[in-house]
Amino acid sequence: MKLGDLPIVSTVFEAGADDRVFDSLLLLGPLVIGLVIVLNRSLVTETLAIVYLGVFVTYVLYRGIR
Repeated sequence: MKLGDLPIVSTVFEAGADDRVFDSLLLLGPLVIGLVIVLNRSLVTETLAIVYLGVFVTYVLYRGIR
């Protein structure tokens, strides 16, 4: 079984613009939110959320410029 065989993942991969990094970032977003909910708000979860947002925004800007 490959990652693309999972129902939700395959839908995102099929709808995307064949950009695995962007698709992966979209799939990681809900997981980051879930971790913040499960682990409560702390320095670790805030840092994780900030890093995620930073990577996401940087990648989107990079792809927009390129």
